[in-house]
Amino acid sequence: MNATEVHVRKAALTDAALAEVPLAPLGDGEVRLAIESFSVTANNVTYAVVGDGFKYWDFFPAPDGLGIVPMWGHARVIESRHPDIAEGERVYGYLPMASHLDVLPGRVSAGGFTDMAAHRQPMSPVYNSYTRLAADPEHDPAREAERMIFGPLFRTGFLIEYFLRGVDWFGAEQLVVTSASSKTAMGLASVARQSSPGIRRVGLTSKGNVAFVEASGLYDSVVAYDDLASLAAVPSVSVDFAGNAELLGRIHHHFGEALMQSVLVGATHIEARSVFGQNAPLPGPKPQLFFAPDHAVAFFKAHGPEEGGKLVAAAWREFLKAAEGTIAIERHKGLVAARDVFTSMVAGQIDPAKGIVIEP
Repeated sequence: MNATEVHVRKAALTDAALAEVPLAPLGDGEVRLAIESFSVTANNVTYAVVGDGFKYWDFFPAPDGLGIVPMWGHARVIESRHPDIAEGERVYGYLPMASHLDVLPGRVSAGGFTDMAAHRQPMSPVYNSYTRLAADPEHDPAREAERMIFGPLFRTGFLIEYFLRGVDWFGAEQLVVTSASSKTAMGLASVARQSSPGIRRVGLTSKGNVAFVEASGLYDSVVAYDDLASLAAVPSVSVDFAGNAELLGRIHHHFGEALMQSVLVGATHIEARSVFGQNAPLPGPKPQLFFAPDHAVAFFKAHGPEEGGKLVAAAWREFLKAAEGTIAIERHKGLVAARDVFTSMVAGQIDPAKGIVIEP
């Protein structure tokens, strides 16, 4: 039996091809998953852009020079050599851009399990956990697409707001978000509106996306990148999802000492990315990287899995209300489509008003 995988050339992310890879017989305790669906978002582009530095390429090994981009999605157990995992059950979690994945379940509970495969242990446990849908209170069969498209990105936005609120927003009165059309930015704006209503939310985006971002209703104001200078230089926190060195520099120079904190999260502008803005000294605070998995571990340690899950779920439900109708969900069949969508997204050719779901 073979698996089909999408191999991306690390040095040229728009160069990707399908490969047939033999699947070895399962060992004791192992489980084989058939991948049913996953979303392709700007978040996946970020995984690829920073893949070596943050070990995103290490989750699903590929031949030298190539990588398999991680995705969030759903899978079904088609073969099990684990006594507590039944064939036919479905899970949600971190998956390769591929047709199949073999895992070694550990820490098995009614709610989920962790892949204990040796090569995955150096990476954050957040990415190695799989939810068993039969006992998952967040699972809604009618909202599986939304969970794949928004869920992981929303959680990052939730954790950013939780962190900033915990330090009283560094004394700022305004949140300035780049790539405001991105799903993580929308998640952050939604949670800030819910939990920090005193903070003014400003979305920066390209001219072509201004109408889309305004229609979301998640920001107090939406400003095109070219009009950045029109913003009042009041005490602000910037959260940069774009990874565009020139834009980050303009933000720092415009706000100067009024910029209370500069948070770096993603890299959606691949053609102008820096290593998270660390090219030259900038006015104001030194940009600080926000690594969501570390904050997730700290959040659930502080609140516990049950109470923490309730806090996230409540904010998630409110976000779904706000996001209703902002994304047109498109479903594509096959891994050829997955490859084409990913490479188009790397090239910036996907409309942010589309939510892409792949069914391998």
